[in-house]
Amino acid sequence: MTTQSGALADQIKWNEQGLVPAIAQDWQSGEVLMLAWMNKEALRLTISEGRAIYWSRSRGALWRKGEESGHVQHLKELRVDCDADTVLMKVEQEGGIACHTGRRSCFFHKLAGDRWEITDEVIRQPGDIYGKNS
Repeated sequence: MTTQSGALADQIKWNEQGLVPAIAQDWQSGEVLMLAWMNKEALRLTISEGRAIYWSRSRGALWRKGEESGHVQHLKELRVDCDADTVLMKVEQEGGIACHTGRRSCFFHKLAGDRWEITDEVIRQPGDIYGKNS
């Protein structure tokens, strides 16, 4: 870890698992695309590579967004909230798809009365993106 990104990482309030929530937001429209998790290494690599890199809790490994799908998130701006316990990344979303379901955003369920309504159409089928059903 470089001195500068190491010092930055030391200013983050990491949870008990050494993680912090990371929100990806479209850098132009402000649309929230997704939420994932970062550890110190993911934050360091995100800063040094200029692209979103997360910690996959299910895989137990670093996850470079777009490594399988090609839907890379190019970092435009990085912020932390007032408590330093959440990261906000303003990103340029390559391919226009952030969600593994093939939608622009992971936040495509909207409360409509007493049920969840799907608001966004699938742009590309997950099987076409990943070669399997997701």
